[in-house]
Amino acid sequence: MRATSGLTLVPDHALADAPAPHTLLVPGGNGTRNPDPDLVAWLREHGPRAERLVSVCTGALLLAAAGLLDGHRPPTGWPLDFLKPFGAEPTGERVVADGKYVTAAGVSSGIDMGLTLVGRIAGDEHAQAVQLLTEYDPQPPYDVGSPQKAPAHLVEEFRSKSRFTLT
Repeated sequence: MRATSGLTLVPDHALADAPAPHTLLVPGGNGTRNPDPDLVAWLREHGPRAERLVSVCTGALLLAAAGLLDGHRPPTGWPLDFLKPFGAEPTGERVVADGKYVTAAGVSSGIDMGLTLVGRIAGDEHAQAVQLLTEYDPQPPYDVGSPQKAPAHLVEEFRSKSRFTLT
């Protein structure tokens, strides 16, 4: 599969032959807008057996469409209202660790989610070492990194462009 950035991903298995995952990471992106029904069915089958279910941004929509977020509080970037029909209770937080679920709101919060996972798996000190060694010390030049902080006209412009159709 080739991403829009030109990155090529070469899977080790076809979806039908993929082994049951230990940690299932579902990224966001354009593929979440009209997901392959076979992928949603695969998530529905294998997600409950995974030790961890992890999503970034609109990846939560795929987990929700598979019925895996019922009663959970996943954050996601823009389409918060699209999770409610699937039984999820979306939140505006950047990262939520809820039992076996670790979900992140948007692209940059995926770094926070990764550190959260490292902390849960290897301990806080290890996660702190990873943060230090990667020099992850965000200091954004603008304080508009969430819909709650951004100018209303920008939020509305991007919300109008972010319509999702999950069936």
